[in-house]
Amino acid sequence: MSVPFVSFLPMERELDAELRGAFSRVFERSWYIGGSEDERFEKSFADYCGTSHCIGVGNGLDALMLALKALGIGEGDEVIVPSNTYIATALAVTYVGARPVFAEPRLETFNLNPELIEAAITPRTCAIMPVHLYGQACEMDAIMAVARKHGLFVIEDCAQAHGATWKGKRVGSFGDAAGFSFYPGKNLGALGDAGAVVTNNDELAAKVRALGNYGSDYKYHHIYKGNNSRLDELQAAFLSAKLPHLERMNADRRRIAARYSTEIVNPKVHLPVVLTDCVPVWHIYAVRCEARDALEAHLNARGIGTNKHYPIPMHLQECYRDLGLMPGALPLAEEISRTELSLPMYYGMTDDEISAVVDAVNSFK
Repeated sequence: MSVPFVSFLPMERELDAELRGAFSRVFERSWYIGGSEDERFEKSFADYCGTSHCIGVGNGLDALMLALKALGIGEGDEVIVPSNTYIATALAVTYVGARPVFAEPRLETFNLNPELIEAAITPRTCAIMPVHLYGQACEMDAIMAVARKHGLFVIEDCAQAHGATWKGKRVGSFGDAAGFSFYPGKNLGALGDAGAVVTNNDELAAKVRALGNYGSDYKYHHIYKGNNSRLDELQAAFLSAKLPHLERMNADRRRIAARYSTEIVNPKVHLPVVLTDCVPVWHIYAVRCEARDALEAHLNARGIGTNKHYPIPMHLQECYRDLGLMPGALPLAEEISRTELSLPMYYGMTDDEISAVVDAVNSFK
C-alpha cells in the first residue's frame, strides 16, 4: 500500500461546502482586506488560544518579526532560539537587526531544554523564543521562570502547535506574545500564506496591528516605520471555516500517533517522548535513527512517504556563516539533523494506512 507523507484530501472533502461557502461570502461582498471576516477570525482564535488579542498578519515569519519589533528588540540585542527548528525563527530575529543565539534541545522531545538556556544568556540578551516543535509544547513554566529571573521577554513560536497544551494551558498564552503560521500544511491551515500574533498585552497588540499596516493607526496617519503584513479576508474566512473542526482533527492526529507509539517496536528507531504535562497535536511525527537515510530509502521503496525536519541545522546554513559557528558547535542539534525522519501524519489516515507505515518501519533491518 502506498501512503503519502501528507494529504489534504480527507479534510478538504469533509469541508468542501464550508470552504466554498467562505469563498462565495467574501466574493459577494467584494471586500478583501481588513473587514468582518478578519475581525471574526481574530476574535475566535484569540478565544481559542486563551488570549485577549489576535492580530492577523501575512505569514508566520512576519508574526514573529512583528512581535519582536513591537517589543522594541533590534540592533545590538540578542534573542535565544532553539538550535533545531525551521529557519524562520532565526530569520525573524535577523530581520529586526538582532542576533540569534542558539540553545540546545532535549533529544527525547526535540524541544528547547530549559536547563541549557541560562548558559546562552549575555548582557545583550533581550528575549527567549521557544518553538513548540512538531506540535509538542515546550516546558513553559521552567522557561518562563528563567525569563522572569533575567528580565527577558518571551515570544512563543507556535507555528506547528495549534491547540497543544502544557499543564492544561494552550500554547501562545504563556509569553509576552506568540506567532502562529497558517501555512496550508499546518494543523490549522489557510489556502495560502497567513499568520497571526496573539497576546494578552493591549498596548503590544495595538502596536503589532499598526506595524503590520504600514505603521498606521488610522488611514494616512503613520506612527511607525511599518510593514505591509495583513491577513486578507479570504484566508480569514477559510480559517474561520476550519477552526471549529480543529480539536476533532487534532484528536485524530493523536489517534495516529498513539498507534505509532504503541506498535512501532523496531529497536533501531527511537520514538518521540511526550512529557507528562504535555498534550501534543502531532503536526509532525518525528523519529530518530542512526541509519536515517537507509530507513528513508527502505520506507520509500515500500511506498511510504517521508520527510526530514531539518537536514541542515540553522547554525550551519550558509546564510548564517557570519555567526562563526562550525560543525560540532551544537552537537545535539546536529545529531537531530543527522538522524531525524518524519513519518506520514495527516487528518483522516485510515487504519490500513497506519498499519502499512508501522509494518514498513518494523521490517527495517
